[in-house]
Amino acid sequence: MTEITKTQYEFALQRIEDLLPLVNDSTPRDNPNCIELELMSDIVEEYEKEYYPIEKPSPAELIRYSLKEKKITQKQLAQELGVSPSRVNDYVSGKSEPGLSLAGKICHILGIMPEAILGL
Repeated sequence: MTEITKTQYEFALQRIEDLLPLVNDSTPRDNPNCIELELMSDIVEEYEKEYYPIEKPSPAELIRYSLKEKKITQKQLAQELGVSPSRVNDYVSGKSEPGLSLAGKICHILGIMPEAILGL
């Protein structure tokens, strides 16, 4: 695919806004609006991959976010894991990463997909 310009990207964004009210889950995939929406979405996705890449979160970021989301304190997580609160703080701050078995327990407790914490 050729390089997408900022003007093309902005046009595609606007077309998506125009098309969204016209397309829903029951719209046939061969409907012209549905086809155009898919094409415009592809343009936006391609441009954003190039100019606005999203980095994968680190294990520390995942743990921090999940603790906040689940409203669990580091001390509570430490108790459930059977480790010291300072050890959990090391994981949350990124000073160290949990071993495989402890990472599995963290995933289970916090509802994190194991692939995410392993960086897959």
